[in-house]
Amino acid sequence: MSSHSESHSVVEFVHAGYCLPNGKRLLEDVHLEVREGETLILLGRSGAGKTTALKLINRLLEPSEGQVRVEGRSTLEWDAIALRRKIGYVIQETGLFPHFTVEKNISVVPKLEGWDAERIKARVNELLELVGLPAAQFRERYPHELSGGQRQRVGLARALAADPGILLMDEPFGELDPLTRAEVREEFLTLEKRIRKTIVLVTHDVAEALLLGTRIAVFDGGRVHGVYTPREFLDSDEPEIAAYRKQIRTREDLEGV
Repeated sequence: MSSHSESHSVVEFVHAGYCLPNGKRLLEDVHLEVREGETLILLGRSGAGKTTALKLINRLLEPSEGQVRVEGRSTLEWDAIALRRKIGYVIQETGLFPHFTVEKNISVVPKLEGWDAERIKARVNELLELVGLPAAQFRERYPHELSGGQRQRVGLARALAADPGILLMDEPFGELDPLTRAEVREEFLTLEKRIRKTIVLVTHDVAEALLLGTRIAVFDGGRVHGVYTPREFLDSDEPEIAAYRKQIRTREDLEGV
């Protein structure tokens, strides 16, 4: 497994665990670091603990044991609102406010941060261009007037609005049809290089993990089975990893990885 560590950790899980109030354990003894500027993929089956781990980072959940640290501080030491404003969050169904225009949706956090109107407008225009939606054409539209792929792009723009250092993405392309998903994924690959954020992305799609990830953390039964670069993942002879690779051997979207 990969051991090189050129950049420092932005997020660290230290013996982190999470239990539901009824005692059911969703995460157990998780050790994991997210390095500055990387895209760390959390890969695993449904119920493996990926989304739970993601929500511990922005304190939507709090660890039952151990610690999750952001920029060296336990999430419990952060003011929860201040922490969340430092972290962009993109979910599968985008979570856009249906009664807000695209511009108003993207403006939410900058307004809370006290930005002036001119600065907000400039940022909205900049982000819409960045995600491939010309501002003049899309700024005044409402979510119901957009396609699924366009809504996902607006969700990403909103998450980037206040220029957070960390971006959390939970199955961000999961509800898109296969063709749109492939397109948006390719666009995101280009965008990754331009925005230079620390990204944690949850998926159960192996090809997506290999295409987008700097490293891949494989979750199984609430634990981290291992962390791999895409090349290490493809070369691994571990049975658990071989089972994942079997999914993609016949899939054309692996080509070029």
